[in-house]
Amino acid sequence: MVHGTLEKPFKVMLSDARHAFCSDLDAKLGGEDTGPNPHELLEAALVGCTLQTMQMYAARKGWDIGVTHVGVKTLAEGAEVIIGRTLKFDPHLTSEQVTKLTEIANKCPIHKMLHISATIQTEVV
Repeated sequence: MVHGTLEKPFKVMLSDARHAFCSDLDAKLGGEDTGPNPHELLEAALVGCTLQTMQMYAARKGWDIGVTHVGVKTLAEGAEVIIGRTLKFDPHLTSEQVTKLTEIANKCPIHKMLHISATIQTEVV
């Protein structure tokens, strides 16, 4: 579980009991830009999960994925949410490996969570 505490106007200190990090808004929205904003944290979660999922698969296959990059950007919000993701694979990978790793990217847990409609249950304690 991740916990958060509001410190400055929009700076939130976050902790998962092992790591401490923060989220903030940029100055034009009233924050101090001391950390990624919530949208960037969500995008970062998809980047990290995508790369880790592909690496786990590649390691089982004995593949070295080299320098592989993932980029994520929220393109649209509202009635329809569109999240863009780019995959840039190390040039030493074969086309078959790229095809399989692209398929595996869609199986990362964060991708699965974002791909379906989620219900958020809020409890006041």
